[in-house]
Amino acid sequence: MTRRASTPLSVSAERLIEELRRAGIADERVLAAMGRVPRDQFVPAAFLDHAWDNVALPIGQGQTISQPLVVALMTVALELTDRHKVLEIGTGSGYQTAVLAPLCRRVFTIERHQALHQESNKRFAALRLGNVTTRYGDGTKGWAEPAPFDRILLTAAAAKLPATLPDMLAPGGVLVAPVGEEKGRQMLVRMRRTETGFETEELGAVRFVPLVAGLPRNPRRQVEAAST
Repeated sequence: MTRRASTPLSVSAERLIEELRRAGIADERVLAAMGRVPRDQFVPAAFLDHAWDNVALPIGQGQTISQPLVVALMTVALELTDRHKVLEIGTGSGYQTAVLAPLCRRVFTIERHQALHQESNKRFAALRLGNVTTRYGDGTKGWAEPAPFDRILLTAAAAKLPATLPDMLAPGGVLVAPVGEEKGRQMLVRMRRTETGFETEELGAVRFVPLVAGLPRNPRRQVEAAST
């Protein structure tokens, strides 16, 4: 059975995009991408009535789909072009990935929860996102084979940014990440790789689930959950 949001998709998308504009998002490429991504396909059925609301929602495994305004802010901060190769740490539902895909050349995305990894792969296939490559693994280690990356995005808060990730930036590359303790102050940070090192700036306060190293202890249970 096809799932439907509580209002027609086009109306819901238009309402959300106008809300993002009023909140200060002016990048029309980012707004257009977010308007085209069907957010109702990335949330659990229990939350369909709120799929197009400007709020974060739970997606299982203790994770959330980010508030659209935060997705927009982080995407704008990346300053993407269609030539960029992007690494995303934390696929989650795949919503942020789907927003990135039409704005860059290729997205490499890593998820540590196997159930979420499998579910997002199905969504990417259904949406025919041919420039997205996924991996089940520990995102704190990055992805060495396709490195360096023009852009890196973290979708979970690092108490301390893993040194591995900035090292995978290409010269002139940009990394955007929430940094801070789970119950403390978190700031959205943008880091640029220069000829002499790294330059960092704070973009504003945010609230994210924590970035966790390693894999969950019982991935088999996640696989079973994804297949039921």
